[in-house]
Amino acid sequence: MKFLDKESSIEILFSDNHLLIVNKPAGLLTQPNDTSEQNLEDLAKAWIKKTDQKPGKVFLHCIHRIDKPVSGIVIFARTSKSLSRMSEQVRNQKIDREYLAIVQGLLSPKKGRLEHYLAHSSHKAKVYKEPKENAKLATLQYEVIEDWNNYSLLKIQLETGRYHQIRAQLSYIGHPIVGDEKYGEDTKFAKGVICLHQYQISFEHPVKKEKCTVQAKWDLLQNLQFLSPKIRNEIAKLME
Repeated sequence: MKFLDKESSIEILFSDNHLLIVNKPAGLLTQPNDTSEQNLEDLAKAWIKKTDQKPGKVFLHCIHRIDKPVSGIVIFARTSKSLSRMSEQVRNQKIDREYLAIVQGLLSPKKGRLEHYLAHSSHKAKVYKEPKENAKLATLQYEVIEDWNNYSLLKIQLETGRYHQIRAQLSYIGHPIVGDEKYGEDTKFAKGVICLHQYQISFEHPVKKEKCTVQAKWDLLQNLQFLSPKIRNEIAKLME
């Protein structure tokens, strides 16, 4: 098991000359913003520079981002060719992304597909049932793996990758993600962290053309005291 650095224990899930795939912890930015806050991309560049003993700048570009309070798999391209080919897979929806989420409430039906239209609105996604100007189609599939008390564990297949999509759509149907104050959930278990994790991703390797599937463990579970042993076991099964 390799890590980007010992302090943060960010696990490297896959690495070759073309790609770097890591498990981002919740609460860490994926890419730099206009602040000096630590971010995953800079940590990854520092690891490559040290490991490969590169004298100059490191080429590294994120294929897809996940929100700061979300954990899970992030893919970086290490060459321009890989970036181009992976970006094409993203545009053509050839990359399969699966998430786990713990949401408030009990869903009915237990399995379904959500289709809405999303638009940006003051650092949030605004959801519409019908097409609207400047709103983009957002779709996902969900399945309830287990529910207990007033919580449900969902497996989510993301079909489109819109801004705050999963968070906004689930909140819109009355089942916000646990810990997601921005979208109306009031469980305060950890600051800046929500119960959403990208646990599996499948894609075609940009050079080898082989089908690749990568999984990432959900470290946050260790701190969720309200989870029952049965739920922990269900999540562990998915990651075997």
